[in-house]
Amino acid sequence: MKSPLRKPVPGPLFQKVKVLSWIELGIFTLLIVFWLLPGFETETMLFGWAHGLGFVGLCIVIWVACGKREAPYTLLAATLTPVGPVGSVIGIELIERRGWGIAETPQGAAESP
Repeated sequence: MKSPLRKPVPGPLFQKVKVLSWIELGIFTLLIVFWLLPGFETETMLFGWAHGLGFVGLCIVIWVACGKREAPYTLLAATLTPVGPVGSVIGIELIERRGWGIAETPQGAAESP
């Protein structure tokens, strides 16, 4: 039986989380831009819906990745901060650059396939 306390090892689902996080960050950025500029009510509404649905989807994918031990739960926590997709992108960078919350690979660093 596998230990419930073992650290996650990034796998294929983690790579999908990374891509989805960047896509969601792009949608969120466009939402902020259209919200700040006057006269773009329709675009603000469309990107607002896209961000809302995309963010919920991103959280679900991260939750599944955490359950499969391909991402640490700290990534889910970072995503659920008030800054949303910015937190997930920062969390992914900390995981990849500093090994934040993941198991070490045989070479001693996190690998990306």
